[in-house]
Amino acid sequence: MGPAWAWLLTILLILPLPGSASSVTTEHVTARLIAERTPIAPGAGVELAVVLDIQPGWHTYWRNPGDSGEAPRIDWTLPEGVVAGAIRWPYPELIRVGPLANYGYSGRAVHLVELSVPADWPAGTPLDMRAEAHWLVCAEHCIPESGLLELRLRTAEAAGAADPAWADLFADARRALPRDRLQGALLGAHDDGLRLSIPGVLNPAIQDAEPASVRFFAGSWGLIEHAAPQPWRIGAERLEIDLTPGSLAATADPEGVLVISDGDGAVGAFSVVAERGDVAPSAAQAAERDALTWPLALGLALLGGLILNLMPCVFPVLAIKALSLLDGAGRHALNGLAYTGGALLFFGLLGALLLAMRAGGAAVGWGFQLQYPPFVAVMADVFLVIGLALAGAVTLGGRLMALGGGQTGRGLGGAFGAGALAALVAAPCTAPFMGAALGYGLTLPWGQALSVLLALGLGLALPFLALSLFPALVRWLPRPGPWMETLKQALAFPMLAAAAWLLWVLAVQTGPDGVALGLTGMLLLAFGLWVRERTLLSAPRRRQAGAVTAGATILAALLLGVSTDELDVPARSPEEPANAGRPTLRAQPYSASRLAEARAEGRPVLVNMTAAWCITCLVNERVALSTAATAALLAKHQVRYLKGDWTNRDPAITAYLADFGRSGVPLYVYYPPQGEPRVLPQILTAGSVRETIEAPSTPVRNHQSDSPR
Repeated sequence: MGPAWAWLLTILLILPLPGSASSVTTEHVTARLIAERTPIAPGAGVELAVVLDIQPGWHTYWRNPGDSGEAPRIDWTLPEGVVAGAIRWPYPELIRVGPLANYGYSGRAVHLVELSVPADWPAGTPLDMRAEAHWLVCAEHCIPESGLLELRLRTAEAAGAADPAWADLFADARRALPRDRLQGALLGAHDDGLRLSIPGVLNPAIQDAEPASVRFFAGSWGLIEHAAPQPWRIGAERLEIDLTPGSLAATADPEGVLVISDGDGAVGAFSVVAERGDVAPSAAQAAERDALTWPLALGLALLGGLILNLMPCVFPVLAIKALSLLDGAGRHALNGLAYTGGALLFFGLLGALLLAMRAGGAAVGWGFQLQYPPFVAVMADVFLVIGLALAGAVTLGGRLMALGGGQTGRGLGGAFGAGALAALVAAPCTAPFMGAALGYGLTLPWGQALSVLLALGLGLALPFLALSLFPALVRWLPRPGPWMETLKQALAFPMLAAAAWLLWVLAVQTGPDGVALGLTGMLLLAFGLWVRERTLLSAPRRRQAGAVTAGATILAALLLGVSTDELDVPARSPEEPANAGRPTLRAQPYSASRLAEARAEGRPVLVNMTAAWCITCLVNERVALSTAATAALLAKHQVRYLKGDWTNRDPAITAYLADFGRSGVPLYVYYPPQGEPRVLPQILTAGSVRETIEAPSTPVRNHQSDSPR
């Protein structure tokens, strides 16, 4: 009998005894498999907990481990018909490791699993299970560990009561689970990042708890940068969190967990499954947009177009056409209508192209044509030709935009071309009232949007149209005389200056190679026009040869301009944009991460959205921003100065402009340490900058979340 008893004792020691817990200890973790209650009843379920008690200084991982790591997994061996559900993950904590960030757990991680027992399981028959758990535990280095957990559960007709020994553990684990999914969450592009917008259903929970921090943990790897700051704000209608896109931001599932902390412990965690779409603007931006209506946008566009006539590129066109009314040739009304028609046609075509590109998904805005180097090069050629014509170096016919032509036969063509030319040279400019009108107008249906752009063209043409329709106004102009030719030649220099400015824009876009191509094209163009001028009164063959030469040089100049599109954008200093002002005020290139970092530090920020081809921008920088007084003001208030360069196409800047209801530059936005951002006027003065920065801010809860607990 002795050997038989020995074998029986060995078998009893090997077989798992009925109970509610099993454990295994490795070098850094003690793993346990615990059942909430025993016995269990057939046809019912029981909650299991896989508990990892982690050595201090070490951590395990969430289902999305973050920048590194691996999520725990459990391989179950169960009787036929018995099913173990998926792991129910408690909300994670942010674990920083140098510049990286992990999502995981330190101290203890409790993973709940629902075990289902079939109804035909014979009551009284024990249920044996095995769970082979695998986890990665890390500190300064990582160690993969595993443990085999075995458990035998008693069964009975009726389920037993919950084991009091584990009641607190299961209660704490359930509190750490994310609550039901929040409805109506949106994830959309914002600046060059992402914005998660969650509607007011969440606000009572937040406001009651007075959160100290809010953080979104992405459930899918690659959706966001895990270590990046997450500035957040609570408005009257929603919670907004700014996120930095990850490498798979466009394709990763937009879901995760939102964790809210009150400073003493986690207030709660919420499951978030967002829809991708356009996020709503901030309260200040929404208020500015709501204040605009279609009729008001029409009026502002008309007024902005009227002011455009004062731009240095547009004024010579208007002045020459106005002087043409002094020749007494008649047909003034028709000239005015033709001029207006040219301006309206150009703005109509430009608006239709802009709307079509936006409808096709292109991130473009007002002045988009000047982000295309070949267009800039060709425009420089056009300004050169106009300057030479005004100076008297070459003679252009009425059908080639005869700015000073008052002849009856060719005047209408010249007036029409002059109106189109005025619109062409005015397109990159932004006058007061224009920004809000165009930004709002481009959000309207096509018909209304085009009407806003046509109102801009009508405002541009209005001075000459008024002079043409009301001859009495011409009496206010000076009497004709030799001074008219002197003025005409003097007005050549603003046009030549515009050509030089466009060459500088080309240098910003394409570097020295682009300037070389542009100058070569202008040289060939000037030579061809000179040849044409020298042979204009010659014999037919020489005149024909001169025309051919001029045509060939014009074609060569166009081809050289188009070839600038093949040049690479020149590299720029990371701390100094290409169109920076004097060194008294240094700017950093704008990015959403830089803005978020500054706001997280509680620093005020001044954002300047500009472009090398924007005359208004350059004047504002010279007059108001690149001055010693403004530099001292920003230094005094520790304002971080960020500059977004829209000279070349940049969808992130286009999106930022759209967030503030703008479709073009300039845009100046000041972010106080607390409060909503403030949009500065489009025409800046040193005084307006000072008033904005020194004005008291209205406190709002606008925070930077870095730790969820």
